[in-house]
Amino acid sequence: MIYFDNSATTKPYKEVLDSYVTVSSEYFGNPSSLHSMGGQAEKLLSQAREQVAKLLMVKPTEIYFTSGGTESNNIAIKGAALLNQNKGRHLITTSVEHASVRAAMEQLEQEGFDITYLPVDENGRVRVEDVEKAIRKDTIFISVMQVNNEVGTVQPIKEIGEMVKKYPKILFHTDTVQGIGKVPLSLQKSNVDLCSLSAHKFHGLKGTGALFIREGARLAPLFSGGNQERKMRSGTENVAGAVAMAKALRMTVVKSETGIARMKKIQSMLRTGLNEIEGIKIHTPIEHSAPHIVNFSLSGMKSEVVIHALEQEGVFVSTTSACSSKKKSPSKTLLAMGVPESLAESAIRISLSFENTEEEAKTAIIKIKKTANQLRKVMD
Repeated sequence: MIYFDNSATTKPYKEVLDSYVTVSSEYFGNPSSLHSMGGQAEKLLSQAREQVAKLLMVKPTEIYFTSGGTESNNIAIKGAALLNQNKGRHLITTSVEHASVRAAMEQLEQEGFDITYLPVDENGRVRVEDVEKAIRKDTIFISVMQVNNEVGTVQPIKEIGEMVKKYPKILFHTDTVQGIGKVPLSLQKSNVDLCSLSAHKFHGLKGTGALFIREGARLAPLFSGGNQERKMRSGTENVAGAVAMAKALRMTVVKSETGIARMKKIQSMLRTGLNEIEGIKIHTPIEHSAPHIVNFSLSGMKSEVVIHALEQEGVFVSTTSACSSKKKSPSKTLLAMGVPESLAESAIRISLSFENTEEEAKTAIIKIKKTANQLRKVMD
């Protein structure tokens, strides 16, 4: 089996699973309880927060544990909009954001907020000058993802952050779910106020994530309850999940230097091999792209047909993002990049992890070529 769908989810590291089981079975107290078992759980939670903060080079008080990227994005976007609506009701984002960002923005539109969806160039990249041109007196929030989940385009987060410094009223958010461990980002140097991450994208567990909230940035909490996570996210904390997430992030950071180099080599091999197959068009740009994603189209073929044919060959890839793959509609990201609808409907995404090998890439290219030839014969 060749698993090339790591942008949808990664396989948890064994050590991560072990840490989750240990905490769940031996330190299962509620961290809000006053007794010693609660104290032990609270200590583990604090340690996990400190570890995540250290790895992201921020303060522990700036890390809030959530259930993942979708919740982190919703807290950041809606929390900022609701608290700051007296200062303005205009938000800016791009036309290629993850569904959880787009849907949150659309929900705010229904509540009377005004959203600007910025276009991208043919490489899927937003222009910093376009972001600045869109700013108005009533702009309170900007959200731009770090790495596009479908084609792997890396956005100019540092440059946007530098520009936003001139507008102290505006909060700057980035969804870095696809970037953590693969594309370096300094939250401090990039002037990011809010940053979302999800553990299952870096070999942690599903249902765990975090939101970085820069000290001084204020949001309205979306959940009411027991005021956990310093009143930002009520609900009994997932201590085992937080500990496992910290473990996964630490292991990812340790492996990142050699892992990124290996992924770049494999990505290059895949690009070379795919370019030699008739009818393939690669959408992932060469410049400003993450090392783990290659998005391409097999012209004239529906992506879901190709996906299932490759699965029969033991190669697991995906169409668009996992969240949108069952909708059978062309990729919004590719359409925004100017890709014709016929090609967008046949898009395939290969996404790598540090665990993938060059041998898998060689085998995958052979299988893709074989599948393409077989499907063409059926169609002729």
